[in-house]
Amino acid sequence: MSLVKQCLLTFTISILFLSACSSSGDKETSFFGSSGKSKPLDIKALLSYNPEKGDKRIDEFIQNLHKTRGFNGNILVAKHGKIIYENAIGWADYLHRDSLKIDSRFELASITKTMTGTAILQLWEKGKIKLDQDVRDFFPDFPYEGVTIRLLLTHRSGMMNYVYFVDDIYRKEHRIQKIGLSNKDAMAMIAKYKPARFNSPNKTFLYNNSNFMVLGSIIEKVTGMPYSQYMKKNVFLPAGMLHTDVYSKADYEKIPVDVVGHDRGQWRYSVAQNFLDGPVGDKGVYSTVGDLWIFDRALRAGKLLKQSTMDSAYVPRNPWVHGHFNYGYGWRIFEAPGKQVIYHTGWWHGFRHIYLRDIKDDIVIVMLTNLSNGSLLKLDDLFKITGMPIVRKSAYKGNGDTSDD
Repeated sequence: MSLVKQCLLTFTISILFLSACSSSGDKETSFFGSSGKSKPLDIKALLSYNPEKGDKRIDEFIQNLHKTRGFNGNILVAKHGKIIYENAIGWADYLHRDSLKIDSRFELASITKTMTGTAILQLWEKGKIKLDQDVRDFFPDFPYEGVTIRLLLTHRSGMMNYVYFVDDIYRKEHRIQKIGLSNKDAMAMIAKYKPARFNSPNKTFLYNNSNFMVLGSIIEKVTGMPYSQYMKKNVFLPAGMLHTDVYSKADYEKIPVDVVGHDRGQWRYSVAQNFLDGPVGDKGVYSTVGDLWIFDRALRAGKLLKQSTMDSAYVPRNPWVHGHFNYGYGWRIFEAPGKQVIYHTGWWHGFRHIYLRDIKDDIVIVMLTNLSNGSLLKLDDLFKITGMPIVRKSAYKGNGDTSDD
């Protein structure tokens, strides 16, 4: 056999071997390629759950929450790498009397920010961006000086909330509200109208959606990919999140999921998606309780970021609120003596969620709801059952208010 044929044969075998080692959902090449440093997660084993062996105390709590507080949604609780309880309770779409299923996909609202932050840190690891780089390096007509990627990640940019600004423009100019606004459109409107910001950069923490919408726009600018495509190839599929996608009204006349958001705690207020369901990065990811569990495992296993990078994302970057609450790079932070819970809430167009990860004791709680009411404000007993510290603002002062989204 000639040397050329030997080389070709070796190359072909190598390609076949690499293909065989890849999961079926990971066939597309990553923007950066695989590092090969972490072993693949056993997704089937992670998602394995026997309802007959589910935690009866959690089930009793959830059933009572459904009856007394109107909880309607999906829940997953895991400890030490194993699901100890999961359930789907109530309606996916009350108008059509469609029941929720455990693999029903919800609009994650601001839980999306955890994934956008992950994508930004991926780009930083690869040297594609710098955290102290100015937004104007990517968008020269951006009207605010001194806004860096780091300030966007930590909600210290001082920007206005584009949701209210854009909504006001649409109403004043009588624009068509059924057509989704893209990130590019939103950035162009900010450049054109130059809305007043709340304060100067890095003056104070001010949570708002503009920060992560701009980060989503930077991802698109740097990679040359739509945000949805980058996230699919570099976050969702590498993590093993096979039921997670980004959907924008700028791309879809009707978002292709069955779960409908219901507002004001009443079934008659189903939410029709509009132009504000177009921008992504601050929201726009649709997923399941199972995939959020897989996301936790992928982060812990180093499949998406280096451990040192993840540690930096969990560092408090703002003054403490009530001595326990803070914000890192795309994650809310709760700390008690010897405890750290990394989490995020979500609240958007009839969806309301909480996603909690007890880092030290390895406890994960995912609660996704599509009936926006106060059912997630009374979780103290659930925290006690699982062994997670009570995560709500002023919990140690008896005030009982929860973190706002």
